[in-house]
Formats: sequence, C-alpha cells, structure tokens
Amino acid sequence: MGKRSRYIIAVMSFLGILLIGSPALATQGHAGIEGVWVHQFAHIFFLFSMGLLIFWLRQAGLVKEPGWRYIQYAALFFILWNADAFLVHLLDEQMLAVTVTQVRPWHVRLDAAGGREWVALLYYMVKLDHLLCVPAMACLMLGLRHMLQESHRSRPDEESRR
Repeated sequence: MGKRSRYIIAVMSFLGILLIGSPALATQGHAGIEGVWVHQFAHIFFLFSMGLLIFWLRQAGLVKEPGWRYIQYAALFFILWNADAFLVHLLDEQMLAVTVTQVRPWHVRLDAAGGREWVALLYYMVKLDHLLCVPAMACLMLGLRHMLQESHRSRPDEESRR
C-alpha cells in the first residue's frame, strides 16, 4: 500500500469519525449544587483577577500603549461578562427563579417563579452573555496582535542576519 493510499484512508477515517459523532450542545450543565458553587466561585475569581489586571496596567502606565489599552478593554468586558454569567447561574441554578420550557425547536417559554415577569425578562437579557464575551475576546485578540506587530517592528529582521 502506497503512502498516498494510507493518507487517503487516514483522512477518510477521520472524516467518518466526525460525521458519526453526536451533536454537542453549547451549554454546560452542573451536576449537583457543588458544581454550581465551584463554577460560581470561578466566575468571582476571574472577575477580580481582571479587575486586578486593569489596576496593574493603569499603575504601570501601560495603557498609554495601544496593545495594552486593548487588553484593558478586554479585561473590562470580561468583568462584565463574569458578573452577567454569575447572575444567570444564580437565577437559573441556585434560586430556581426561572423555568425554561421548550415549546418546539427554536422556541422556548420562560416562566418566572411567583409570577414576577420582570425576572423572566432580566433572565432573558443576561442570558445574552455572548454580547459581552465576544467583544472581550476580540479586544484581547486585537491587543495581542498589536503587541506582536510592535515586537516585530522593534526587532531587527532575523532573516537579514543569516
């Protein structure tokens, strides 16, 4: 069997494994209340870590540079995202304030405990946490990209030395 044949068999096997897999959901369930508490603690830890990062960046005067300024914006968005995610988990898994019922595909009904519809509306709004997380990751990427470009500009070209 030739090298090309082995390569084709390997690629076809890999594609076959991908196609027979079961769907992966984009949400994470927490088994038992212990998982929720640990997860909530992680959100608080991440939130305070990003606050400390912003403090250090400002103390060192690094936010005057564009790359670090983007990193600061990313940290701010991550703070907001963690506060948002903490609230969602609190409403959904700890207080059991909202019941989510799937009526049909792509259609759910939110029922708030005690008939407080404002809680269902709040839950719906904070469930849109990707509106905070995606800008955070975009700012992080822009900051790192800018810092990488600056490092390439400040170093002499390695190829010309060879």
